[in-house]
Amino acid sequence: MTSQRVLEIFREITAIPRESGHEEPMTNYLLAYAAKLGLEAKRDATGNVLITREATDPAKKNVPAIVLQAHQDMVCEKNDGVQHDFSKDPIKYVIENGWMVAKDTTLGADDGIGIAACLAILESDIPSAKIECLFTISEETGMDGAMGLQSGFFTGKTLVNLDSEDEGQLFVGCAGGVNTMASFNYRPEKIKPGAAGVKLHLFGAQGGHSGDDINKERCNTVQQMARFLFEESKKVDYQLVLVDGGNKHNAIARECKAVLAVAPGDESALCNDFQAFVKALTAEFAVSDPAVTGKCEKVLLSSDAIDADTAGRLVSALVAVHHGVLAMSQDIPGLVETSNNLASVKMEGEVISVCTSQRSSVESAKDFIADKIEACFKLAGAKVQRTDPYPGWKPNLASEVLKLSRDAYVDLFGNEPEVKAIHAGLECGLFLEKFPDLDMISFGPTLRGVHAPGERLELASLDKFVLHLDEVVKRYPSK
Repeated sequence: MTSQRVLEIFREITAIPRESGHEEPMTNYLLAYAAKLGLEAKRDATGNVLITREATDPAKKNVPAIVLQAHQDMVCEKNDGVQHDFSKDPIKYVIENGWMVAKDTTLGADDGIGIAACLAILESDIPSAKIECLFTISEETGMDGAMGLQSGFFTGKTLVNLDSEDEGQLFVGCAGGVNTMASFNYRPEKIKPGAAGVKLHLFGAQGGHSGDDINKERCNTVQQMARFLFEESKKVDYQLVLVDGGNKHNAIARECKAVLAVAPGDESALCNDFQAFVKALTAEFAVSDPAVTGKCEKVLLSSDAIDADTAGRLVSALVAVHHGVLAMSQDIPGLVETSNNLASVKMEGEVISVCTSQRSSVESAKDFIADKIEACFKLAGAKVQRTDPYPGWKPNLASEVLKLSRDAYVDLFGNEPEVKAIHAGLECGLFLEKFPDLDMISFGPTLRGVHAPGERLELASLDKFVLHLDEVVKRYPSK
C-alpha cells in the first residue's frame, strides 16, 4: 500500500455524495469495490458495510481478524454564497504548499481518508491475518451506524479506528456526548407601519470541529449576534424579523444573520452601532479568529416579525447559555473534559430551533452540562429535548494494539508517538458497549479545519500514516 494509491482512491471518493443520512452512493461504491476485488461484503439493516479479506499470511490463518474502521459520511458545510450542491456536486479542491485543501466547502477527509486507506489495504499484497473493514453510517449526526450495529456483524477482537486527525498521536480514549435542542414557538407580529429593514451579518469566523477546536477561543457567531441584539435592545426599539446562524451540531457557528425592523431614521444609528460592535469583536478575536467581520445593510421587509416576548426570551437565552470549555481534565493535562457548543439557531414556520452539543469524558459531568443547558432554555420558556447520548471511551494503557502500534511507530520513525485521549467523539465507546472484549486504538493523518470550509489534509502526514498503518497490519498480532 502506498500513500499515492490512498490519495488516488480518496480523489474518487470526493466525487461521491455522502452527506450524513444520505450515504447510499458511498455504500454502493463500497459494495462495488468489494465485488471488483472478489471479496466478501455485507450490509446490515442499519446501513453499515463490512468487507472481509481472508488471511494472506499462511502463518496467520487461524488468527482472529483485525478490524479497520472508518465512517462513510461527511459534514457538508460551505461558505455563504457558494454554489455547491452536496447531493450531486463533486468536492472542489487544490493541492498547495503540501496540503490538499477544499477552500469553499468541507473536504471530507474526515473520514474519507480513512475509507481510502481501508480500500487500499484490501487491494494490496500486504501479508496479513484476516482483515475486516467496517464502514459505519451517519457518524457525524449521531453515530447512528455504531448505535445500530448488529451483534456479531464482525468477528475481530482488535479494532483500529481511522478517524483521528493528528499524525504521530495514538488515541486510546474519547469523550461521550449528547445533543440538546430547544424550540421556541412564536406568534407572528405585524411590522410597525413605516418601519425600515436592516440586515446584520457576522461572517468570516473559522468555525471548526466542536470537539477538537472548542478550546481554541474561536468566535461563535450565533452567540455574538445575540450579544449585540441584547445590548442594542437597551438603545433601539426594534422588532426581530429573522435570526439564522450555524448549521451542524458538531461545528462551531461561522456565520449568523439577523433582520430587524426599526423606526424610520433609526437604521443609520443601528448600523453604526453594529459596525462599532464588529470592530470590538475583531479586536477581541484578533489572535484566535482574525478574519471574523460583519456588515450591515438596509433591506426590504417582506414577512412578519417574531413577537416581542419570544424574541426577548430567545435572545436572552442565546446570550446566557454556555458556549465553550466548561472544565479541563484533572487526570490528563491539556485535555478538555467538558464542553458545550452552541451550534445553530434556525427558523421554520412559527418555530425557532436552537441546537447545542455537549461533550465530556466524565459521564456524570456530561449529564450535568446537559442539565445546565436544558435548565437555561426552560427558564426562557422553550421546549427542550435531547438525542440519545453516546458513551465515552475509557483509556486502556495496557492495550496490546497500543503496544504494537507504538513499537511499529518507533521502529519506523525513530521517535515515540504521543498517547492521548481526545475530546471529540469517536465510535469506539459504542463499539465497546456491543463488543466488550474489543482492544482498540485510533490514529490518522493530520487534518485541519474539519467540519468547516477550508478543511485540509497534510500530504506529508499521509505518507507517515500509510506507512504506520501498513506496518501495524503486517505485525498484527503482536504475540
